[in-house]
Amino acid sequence: MESWKKAAITAAIGAGAILFMKKRFPAGVLATGVGLAVLASEYPEKFERVREKLPEYFERGMQVMEMASRAGRRLTWANASQTAMEAWEEIRG
Repeated sequence: MESWKKAAITAAIGAGAILFMKKRFPAGVLATGVGLAVLASEYPEKFERVREKLPEYFERGMQVMEMASRAGRRLTWANASQTAMEAWEEIRG
């Protein structure tokens, strides 16, 4: 990869990270997108594989979020009837 592409990718993704930390989400998405677009132009076959697997990644992510949601509901229910210390002892086992 040419050095100017490495610099452009690093700068764009770094700027995106800084913008996300400053809560400027639209600008962060745009900057990160530019960096990913330059990276995708260098490795199109790898990005094609990622694009094909995106539905599977989203499905797994949704399963993880559902499990976290169920755990949160259980903790909320348990905390409603117990003190925080009792709930913590129950979680620790």
